[in-house]
Amino acid sequence: MPPISDHPLRYATVNELHARPFPALEVPSTAVYVAIKEPFAAVNRDRNKDVVHLHALLDRHGSAHPQPGATHFQGAIGRSDLKWESHTEFVTYTAFSRGLSKRPFDPAEAEILPEDWLAAAPGKRLTSVLIRIEAMPEAEATLFAQLDDWFVPESLAVSRVVDGAAIIAGDFRIDPAGHMRFAVFVKPGTGSRRLGRIVQRLCEIETYRAMSMLGLMRSRDLSTRLNGLDPRLSGLVEGLDNAEPAPEAALHDLLTISAELESLAVHFSFRFGATAAYEAIVNQRIQVLRETRIEGRQTFAEFMMRRYDPAMRTVKSAEGRLQSMADRAQRAAELLRTRVDVERSAQNQKLLESMDKRADLQLRLQRTVEGLSVVAISYYAVSLMSYLTYPLAKVTGITKDMLTGLLVLPVIGLVWLLVRRIRKALH
Repeated sequence: MPPISDHPLRYATVNELHARPFPALEVPSTAVYVAIKEPFAAVNRDRNKDVVHLHALLDRHGSAHPQPGATHFQGAIGRSDLKWESHTEFVTYTAFSRGLSKRPFDPAEAEILPEDWLAAAPGKRLTSVLIRIEAMPEAEATLFAQLDDWFVPESLAVSRVVDGAAIIAGDFRIDPAGHMRFAVFVKPGTGSRRLGRIVQRLCEIETYRAMSMLGLMRSRDLSTRLNGLDPRLSGLVEGLDNAEPAPEAALHDLLTISAELESLAVHFSFRFGATAAYEAIVNQRIQVLRETRIEGRQTFAEFMMRRYDPAMRTVKSAEGRLQSMADRAQRAAELLRTRVDVERSAQNQKLLESMDKRADLQLRLQRTVEGLSVVAISYYAVSLMSYLTYPLAKVTGITKDMLTGLLVLPVIGLVWLLVRRIRKALH
């Protein structure tokens, strides 16, 4: 019996489960993370440019290239380890280096990704993050003193995560060097893979937060355009019972508004759908951190609830408003079409009544014309018959006038009978 054949995508689908493994990190170490996105491109961006850009960085360090068509890569660049991932809308670079700089969050740490190389990237920097990974101090008071010195206390979020394996902290602010900063204090005995998952989730939280916030910017633009369409739509709906403007003109204006709303829905649907997906990922990544509060400090989940969730509700509100206006326009168009149909039916009824009257008048006129035609035909028929019977007048001694008079009534009767018979044959 021959062996069964595998589905052509069997191995590809299984390998996708293991395509992006978490890094294994040591304590202490530093992570530099950058996400790059083309401002106006989404799924149709040229990913070959990202690969060429990656090759340029690897060639500087003489490192091997990824396989053709790869969407992820891990390799060494000098004394650091590089992780590259290509996503639907963006591409990310993460460089992990052992040890810490003397100055916390020193901008020089980001130089592992050269500035001139970043400037040549096929896109713009969406986010960049410096993550400082060090051992957890024995005294938490020392830790909080460091955090108050490193971050803005008003925005600081800090929590114990993954069953107490680490303490994470960050203020979600961009420092003067253009980087966002996070600190990870690791409990002794925490595995390198677990630490790698924590750091990876911090990077994902920031990246997907930034991506979802793009929807907020687009929703503000949408709200401005809807603010211009809403009064026009409301005015048309309120004027449905008025005689002015004419229903045909109102329907034309309403269809114009509906077309604009449909165009907006097509234009914004991808961004709103992506925003909802990114929001779900942010909340899921925070949830898997399994945060616990430390000394009454706000957690990452609480920070997002206060600062991030309102933005996402704004996006959902704009999306719902667009859908609501499109539905209103559709209902108004249906009502206006009904009004137009009713008025046209009334006009058609009046037209039919007018046609009936005209048909009746035409019938009366036809009968009148038929009577006149009998007289005219009879006149000529009598003249012809007179010429035919003049010889008989001499024989009988009847005058021509008398003979003509005697022919009038019989000829008229015959002509009338003939016309009536023709009319019956036609009808």
